[in-house]
Amino acid sequence: MQIDEVIAQWEADEARVRAREGAPGAAPGGKVFGLSGMEMFDAIFAGELPPPPINQTADILAIRIEPGIAVFQGRPSRRHYNPLGTVHGGWFATLLDSAVGCAVHSTLPAGKGFTTLELKVNMLRALNGQVPLVRAEGKLIHAGRQVAVADGQIVGPDGKIYAHATTTCLIFDHAPRG
Repeated sequence: MQIDEVIAQWEADEARVRAREGAPGAAPGGKVFGLSGMEMFDAIFAGELPPPPINQTADILAIRIEPGIAVFQGRPSRRHYNPLGTVHGGWFATLLDSAVGCAVHSTLPAGKGFTTLELKVNMLRALNGQVPLVRAEGKLIHAGRQVAVADGQIVGPDGKIYAHATTTCLIFDHAPRG
């Protein structure tokens, strides 16, 4: 597929997701804690729960989540630039942390939560506004009772890898709030 065709497909995927999602906001904790990871993501994609506010802040969007896999899309833009005129490393880290964290979360049953213990990001190429869209795909490597590991990469529409990450997450009981 040509780069223009990939961009058109990615933009169509984004439009489909945005047509269903509600306004960004924090979901009520009690409602989320009673759902499995996949049930929560399905509710967000159905517009029944709001997408997280960080998506709007960072210009990122969950495109597809299935058990053990999460695909996010991001629009690197000038507002994400560092003083050198390229996208700040924190933006790479935010996009990748979302993808790898959601890959882990998608496998958790109701009543379980997670937090990132460690995130390692390798930036392989600079990004700027000349690359209109990128995708980060996170994949679960291992999930135990207390620790999960996932990895992911940011890829451009030309197939180039812009960054790679690995994460270690702590899994814990998430009791509903009373």
